[in-house]
Amino acid sequence: TYPGLKALAQVQRLDLEPLPQHNGQMDLDALQALCRRRPVRALYCMPTLHNPLGTVMPLAERRRLAQLAREHDLLLIEDGAYAFLAEPAPPPLQTLAPERTLYISGLSKSVASGLRLGFIVAPPEMIPALERAIRVSTWGTPSLTVTLGCRWIESGLVDSLEEQKRNDARSRQQLARRVLKDCDVQAWPSSYFLWLTLPEGLRAEAVVSALEHQGVTVTSAEPFATTAHVPQALRIALGSIGLPLLEQALVKVRNEVTR
Repeated sequence: TYPGLKALAQVQRLDLEPLPQHNGQMDLDALQALCRRRPVRALYCMPTLHNPLGTVMPLAERRRLAQLAREHDLLLIEDGAYAFLAEPAPPPLQTLAPERTLYISGLSKSVASGLRLGFIVAPPEMIPALERAIRVSTWGTPSLTVTLGCRWIESGLVDSLEEQKRNDARSRQQLARRVLKDCDVQAWPSSYFLWLTLPEGLRAEAVVSALEHQGVTVTSAEPFATTAHVPQALRIALGSIGLPLLEQALVKVRNEVTR
């Protein structure tokens, strides 16, 4: 899952319970069994472009998840930070269970990393509590940043930038698929990252270290893992650098994991 959630849970002393996956999707049978076995207050999920796995939950699964949330009185925390890259996509959980879903997103991924402006779509009765939480944590976002963000949304500029990013990410994924064609890669066709499962016998930390000595920085599965067993895999980011340099880096990754 998103490493920031792990850090937040530790600070807030929240008990995280990982859910297994089935064919790249959340195992909803396991969620139902968990809710029957012990009290569960909320479910944090990324149904549209999961980070780091790059999956998108089908509509039928979303409807069942909304049904389970009502059945077990779950609060759904829907992280939509990368959802703009998966277009078209099934409707957000927030539209299927609006009375119990917090939809969270922002402009730092879709517009610019320095634009630290986020937003929450929430049931009206939860807004006062959310406002208090913001006030005692970040207090607020600078008015100039909010004004710029709102104007760019209303003018259609954000829509245009998101389309450009989807096209750019699609080109990078095509390049990655070509270079890493013999590797076990999982990714959405228009996302800025991919998940590479290592061949049996390779240790992720050793690969990370070897690539770092070659000037290539990748991340192991460890920061994303919520279980004691950590998969031998890498998360590889594809953005920020030009395509020629990206290709050189991917070739080094390929050589290191297929040797």
